[in-house]
Amino acid sequence: MGLNISNRQGFLLVAAACAGAIGFALFAQYQLGEEPCPLCILQRIGVMAVGVCALLAALHNPGRTGARVWAGLVTLSALAGGGVSVRQLWLQSLPADQVPQCGPGLEFLMESFPLWEVLSKVLKGSGECAAIQGRFLGMTMPFWVAVFFVGVIVWTLWLVSRRRG
Repeated sequence: MGLNISNRQGFLLVAAACAGAIGFALFAQYQLGEEPCPLCILQRIGVMAVGVCALLAALHNPGRTGARVWAGLVTLSALAGGGVSVRQLWLQSLPADQVPQCGPGLEFLMESFPLWEVLSKVLKGSGECAAIQGRFLGMTMPFWVAVFFVGVIVWTLWLVSRRRG
């Protein structure tokens, strides 16, 4: 017996999960005092991009081909966000003497440089992105965000690849 869920409902679940993830990120920032580094902010943007694509897919409620196009957009957004998560995990795994020095804040970079240069500087990482602020079940926040993105990708690909009678 399979899970009987429409593509619309499936995409809506992804959008709701993204809203929940952003809600938790804001809770961690404003209630727990965990300030996001530039890579954390890029991961949030990835979650929001996935959520917006999934919400638009649910609202559009396309046929089989359209659902696959939307699934592709959701998957690409999740891959981009997941790549940022993996980059931050790599920075966090470096020995202290190999961690890049802290750079200027994201707000300063956005005011001073073109977007592509800002992205390049942020993705190179800095000391603040290597700092581990907290753990859940022994793992850092970027790990759990990467798990979230993998879950979204698996769910979305399953959603559009199943046969429905």
